[in-house]
Order: sequence, then structure tokens, then C-alpha cells
Amino acid sequence: MTIHLDGPGVTIADVAAVARESEPVELTAAAVERMAAARAVVEQLAEGAPKYGISTGFGALATVSIPPDRRRALQVALIRSHAAGMGDPVEDEVVRAMVFLRARTLALGNSGARPLVAQAMVDILNAGITPIVPEYGSLGASGDLAPLAHGAMALLGEGDVIYGGKVRPAAEALAAAGLKPIELAEKEGLAVTNGTDAILGMLCLAITDIERLLSQADMITAMTVEGLLATDTPFAADLQALRPQPGQAVSAANLRAMLAGSPIVASHNNDDDTRVQDAYSIRCTPSVHGAVRDTLEHCRFVARNELASAIDNPMVLADGRVESCGNFHGAPLGFAADFLAIAVSEIGAIAERRMDRMLDKTRSHGLPPFLAHEVGVDSGLMIGHYTAAAMASENKRLAAPASVDSLPTSGMQEDHVSMAWLAVRKLRKVVDNVRRILAVEYVCAARAIEFRAPLAPSPATGALLALLRVDVDGAGPDRYLAPELAAAETLLNSSALADALDVIGISLD
Repeated sequence: MTIHLDGPGVTIADVAAVARESEPVELTAAAVERMAAARAVVEQLAEGAPKYGISTGFGALATVSIPPDRRRALQVALIRSHAAGMGDPVEDEVVRAMVFLRARTLALGNSGARPLVAQAMVDILNAGITPIVPEYGSLGASGDLAPLAHGAMALLGEGDVIYGGKVRPAAEALAAAGLKPIELAEKEGLAVTNGTDAILGMLCLAITDIERLLSQADMITAMTVEGLLATDTPFAADLQALRPQPGQAVSAANLRAMLAGSPIVASHNNDDDTRVQDAYSIRCTPSVHGAVRDTLEHCRFVARNELASAIDNPMVLADGRVESCGNFHGAPLGFAADFLAIAVSEIGAIAERRMDRMLDKTRSHGLPPFLAHEVGVDSGLMIGHYTAAAMASENKRLAAPASVDSLPTSGMQEDHVSMAWLAVRKLRKVVDNVRRILAVEYVCAARAIEFRAPLAPSPATGALLALLRVDVDGAGPDRYLAPELAAAETLLNSSALADALDVIGISLD
């Protein structure tokens, strides 16, 4: 599937497709036409009074006028000086998302870059050339300066890239792919560096991951409900309707679908069960998971708006004006990433409490301590819970917002920054941690269900149990546990759980 890059109309799914699936990208004729029109404006203004980014220096040096014969050198100098990042390289998928989204902004025709600049970005994406971008260097205003500059170095044939699975000099990789370096003209150094593209790319990828995790969290919770002999009564539609929070209704409906026809649940839905109600970590799951769904919906709204935005400075307007603005400030994305980190961490927090109940013989309603095979000799899943608890605890620290911080830079010209890059970097870590926490709960819940035999699980939870058992054995003498937890994580990092439910005709919202 070719992604036709017109500028407007790019979706979160498009970002994931290019970043993760290496879908090919093609600029549309309309995008090329818009870029050419904006470029004509820039070239006309280059002959007149000083204009920021066209005939002046940058940042605190904006008052320095640059003579015409040095303006192209200025653009290259900008890229080289701004490629000042440090630390380990960020993930390839992040860099690919960043390059794709920067080409998207240029395609809108408000940056004044020639079409060949956006085409060069598309070309390295399609060739599988990934610039090496260090983790630290962005303050989220003026956007992702250092990361984007590292990405732009590859266009010039400078710096290092990943090509063919190896680190190679950019010039060598371009030549091997049949591409040539480009030369930047007036305004184009700014046009390729002044945006929130890496932040936005990471937010889009996180949204994609969280959408899947939310459904998986409901699936695994249903398994835990059965494992703990809990009731599905609180998830009833009429009870949920008394609190019309949209996400809560979806989560409760998912739990009902997962538990439908469960012999385990039916076995204690009678007056013989002396329990009045289940613990909060069971009964309140729709409230918590639902609140995360609603938070995600808000953040999806923010990301979609940013995908429709022209992010640069200065901007080239349709009437021929070139005006400075603050569109590059990452506050909207930083707030969204921080909000999501807070919300998603709670999926892991409540999951950790559920699995703790399954492992504690005083609260598990008849399960062996730590779901062990030979109690005393075997520790069962005790330390798997430790691992989940460690990540749940780390998420509490990562949930502290980054976007409330600011450090002035560039001689106080850039005196309030968003720290959105840091917000979205830690969001990615929270998402990874939650996936692993759910993987541990998956392993625990599957074993708990099997200890309820001869009672059988529901068709839906039974399908997920069978899926896990392909790679992870059930209860038995203690064995090397880490690979089994990793196998469960691998399943969660794919569509395998949803696919297993599709086979039996169950699809969650």
C-alpha cells in the first residue's frame, strides 16, 4: 500500500504504516504544486528586506543580516551546528516517523522549501535509509531541532545512517541506493529542522500501541475474574448506564463479551457464595480502563489536529506574506503525552493489584500460594509478581509530568520550552512497562483458571488460554520463568490475542 503524501489527510495509521511496516511513500502532484508556489515567494523575498531564516541568522542571532553569497552556506551551517545530540540512538521507527512527518509539513506548502527537499526525505524512506538520531537534544521548542538536524544530515550526505542493517556513512548509503545528496537553499535549513515531527511521531506510535493494550487489558482482566472466582455482575449494562462515561461503557461491554458463557462464573452466581462484593481491582476495572480510553480519545484528538498542522517558523502564507509564529512549540503534544503516561500507568497499577490477589492464598479463594505446583519446594509465580511490581512502581515515577518544566535557551530568546520530547520518551517507556505487566498477569490468570478445573472458562478466555499454552506451559515444577514471560509479552506485542478471538467470532471494541 503506497501512502500518497499530499500534506493534509495524513492519519495516525499512516504514520505507523511508514514507521513500522516500511510502506512506500509518494508525493502527490498537488503537494509539489503547493511547495513550488511557496518557494517562489521565498525566492522573491530573498531579494528584499531582511527576513528571518531567509536572510538573517537564527534564534538569538536573528538580527544578524546575511549577505546573499553566504545564505546557502548559512543553511548548511545550521544543520551541522544543530546536529548536536547525545546519547544512544532513538529507535528506527521513531526516525522514520519523524522523516515522514517532516515531509508532510513541507508538502503543505507553508515552509517555502523546494519540492526536491521533501522528495529527498521520501527517497530515503523508500530506500530504507534511516538517519542515526541521538536521544537527547530536543526541548520541544523550537520543536525537535537537534533530532531533525541529525535527520537532515543524511539528506546532505553527511553523518551516519542505518542501511542494510548496518551503520554506514550517509554518503555511502545514498550512493548504494542510487541517490544523491541535496544542496539546501534559503530558508530550507529552518524548514527541515523547525518542527514537532519526532514528538508527534512518537505520540502517534504510542496511541497505536495503547489502543491495542486497552483491549488486551480487558481480555486479561476477564481471565483474572475467572481465576479469582469473581463475579461479572458489576459489569452489567444497566449498572454501567448509571454512570455514562463512554470509555467505561466500552470496557464493561468487553468484559461481558469475554465472560459470556463462562461455567466458572456461573458456578458461584448463587446464594451459596458468602462474598458480598469483589475488591476494587476487579469491580472497578471498567472505571479505570474506561478513564484511560477517554484520555486516549482526547490525545488522539490532539494528534489528529497536529497531523493537520503546518509546523515551521517563519510560515509562508497564501497571500505572499512570510511571518514568524510559535507553531513549533510542543505544549499541546507534551500535555497529551504526560496525560497519557498518567492514565496508562494506571492500567499497570490495577493489573499488579489483581495478580497480587491471585498469588496470595488468603485472598485467592482456594488457589495454591503463588500458584505453585509443590508448595514450599516451588515458588511458582512469586517473582514474576516482583517484576511486575517493579515496573508498576517505575511507572509512578515516569507519570510525573515533564511538560511543567522549562529551561531558557538561545540567549533567552527561547525562554519557555515545552519539554514535550521528554514527555513522549517516557510515555513510550510506560507503554512498554504496562505491556510487560499485563504479560505477567496473563501468565498468572491462565494458571489460576487451570487450577479451577474441572470448571471450564468461557469460550473467549479459553481461546486466550489455548493461545498462551502454545508457547508457555501450565503449572508444574519450577522452571526458568523469564522466557515464558517474554513469550507472553511477544503475544501482547502483536495482534495474536485479537486474532484468536476473531476465530471464534468475538471482536472487542
